[in-house]
Amino acid sequence: MRYTPALVAALLTLAAGSAAPTLARAEEGMWTFDNFPIARANQTLGTNIDQAWLDRVRLSSVKFGGCSAGLVSASGLVMTNNHCVATCVANLSTQETNYAETGFTPRSREEELKCPGGTAEILTDISDVTQRMHAAGAGLTGQAFTRARDAEASRIEQEACGDATDKRCQVVTLYRGGQFKLYTYKRYSDVRLAWAPEDRAATFGGDLDNFSFPRFAIDAAFIRLYENGAPARTPTHFKWNASRPVEGTPVFVSGSPGATQRLLTQDQLFSVRDVVLPMDQLIASELRGRLIRYSEEGESQAFEAMDPIVSIENTYKRGLGRMRALTDANFMRMKAEAEADFRSRAEAGVGADNPWTTLTGIQPVLRESYPAYALLEGGTGIGTTPVGGGSQLFLWARTLVRGAQERGKPSAERLPEFADSRLAGVQSGLFAERPVYPGLEQVRMEWWLSKTREWLTVDNANVRALLGQESPEGLSARLIEGTTLADPAVRRALWEGGLAAIEASDDPLIQYLLRIQEPTRAVRAAWEEQVQAPTDRASERLAALRFETYGDTVYPDATGTLRLTYGQIEGTDVPGQRFGAFTTFDGLWDRATGAAPFDVAPKLLAARDRIDRSTVLNMAVSSDTIGGSSGSPVVTAAGEIVGANFDSTVLTQRNAYGYDRNVNRSVIVTTGAVTTALRDVYGMQWLVEELGVR
Repeated sequence: MRYTPALVAALLTLAAGSAAPTLARAEEGMWTFDNFPIARANQTLGTNIDQAWLDRVRLSSVKFGGCSAGLVSASGLVMTNNHCVATCVANLSTQETNYAETGFTPRSREEELKCPGGTAEILTDISDVTQRMHAAGAGLTGQAFTRARDAEASRIEQEACGDATDKRCQVVTLYRGGQFKLYTYKRYSDVRLAWAPEDRAATFGGDLDNFSFPRFAIDAAFIRLYENGAPARTPTHFKWNASRPVEGTPVFVSGSPGATQRLLTQDQLFSVRDVVLPMDQLIASELRGRLIRYSEEGESQAFEAMDPIVSIENTYKRGLGRMRALTDANFMRMKAEAEADFRSRAEAGVGADNPWTTLTGIQPVLRESYPAYALLEGGTGIGTTPVGGGSQLFLWARTLVRGAQERGKPSAERLPEFADSRLAGVQSGLFAERPVYPGLEQVRMEWWLSKTREWLTVDNANVRALLGQESPEGLSARLIEGTTLADPAVRRALWEGGLAAIEASDDPLIQYLLRIQEPTRAVRAAWEEQVQAPTDRASERLAALRFETYGDTVYPDATGTLRLTYGQIEGTDVPGQRFGAFTTFDGLWDRATGAAPFDVAPKLLAARDRIDRSTVLNMAVSSDTIGGSSGSPVVTAAGEIVGANFDSTVLTQRNAYGYDRNVNRSVIVTTGAVTTALRDVYGMQWLVEELGVR
């Protein structure tokens, strides 16, 4: 039976009144706003939310870079996590004025500073484009299938948004190809930092406490959305509630979780467990070591490497939690039982086009191809290995070269990231004025080149194309020392000059990227032909079977788009992880040792006698979250914001692959703690008043 939007609508209606077993249980699910199970949530939590409530929450929720956030005033004020503004803080800081050390505490709106390249978005509309996307790929295979889908998505986005600079349109893949939705966003390209605490206040406990609870961190910050040089008017926003939270209170978490892989088959999960995660973890651990070594070379190096070290440690520890999940026999047995139930219900009517068989057959190709794809193209959507080592100069050069090559083609024939509908975002990132540290850039490039040679081997044709007769050390030094791409005026001139300017450039990094385009593009094309396209086609078929079997009890994997989940404020009783729902400032003082990472930030420590020791600092919530949920507003059924999600426990990292109510806990910084910090520590009374606190 072919899946169509009309068929799914009928199936969902039928399932709503049937006694079919469900896939999603209790508080499970990162739900889209156009398919949120209102009745089930109300029954589970004892609440009474409705569609109007959902609309207000959606229009008050903000996507900021790779993080989430929430509007908290009518003048564009937005709360997110401090670690979500860390790059902005680093870009605005110097060694002499290091806001990570001192905190950023403007005395008025006029002193708020623009985050270089920062953008924020609010989801304003969702429409179904499944029929168009399925029709575009009908009858095609391999790269022709992938490119036809990409071209149709580009056309849909361009039709909806045109050349508007204050909107962004995105065709979102849901259910791994079962549905496609057009998401339309209100876009803000002027985002300013309004407050950030001392970094030590937001990261108290360091890597030891990361993905842990109890926590004692004020991981919160404020940004402000601007339009036409003035604070944006945002009449729809969350009401600030700084009251002491109560255990058992139902709450909702609205954010943009990055990516989950819950709908993968067992064989696909085995590839993640055996190939993707081990490679990513090994490579990340070495990058962490190189960055730490670099930070020990001097004060300037320590300043430059601070944010990257925190980021890579976070990535590594998250990967560790996920590896533990995929090697947990009980967890994998649960996944196997769920798949067996699905297959027993659906496979009888599958016929020759069996998606499980197809996906099993793809895995040997994926396992062989993944290292080259990850190292040369970044493993987009699968792993975390950064192409170019995450060097900003390298990424700018690749954008300039590929952008020039692609923009000469009709929009529908380009790589999807350079379609007309996406160029505004590309240019915003390319033209932003950001500090560049050559020493740090060289460390990243050298690491990437050496790891690529190590994993793919010296005699690999791609390695020969990357290195020629040079060493990773010599090549990275030559390219970074010789490039002028740190100057935004140079980048703008090359972008606006098009392919002619790129080819005429004598910049060594530009010439290097030109030289390696053929082999790296070939790796991407092979991946799309042999892995991505057949996987997408089989996943589309699997999604149709899932809808036919389970109806509206199915929620899609997270895709970095806005979702709503729910739960309640509570601790946990897992052996070895037993804790109550709250931590307080009193617990912070008790945990402090005076030595890193348990040293209290200076301004916070100086305010100790002004702070009510019983104020709740952090709390645990049973909501279904994952990476990307950082900064997500935590909201009551009354629409009041009571905190922001900033972490989850290490056991919760299995959320990438499946939900376990017994161990699933999100870690929240409370609005009460933020109010205390603003008022009693950082002297931000004007901001407290804007929040409506008297």
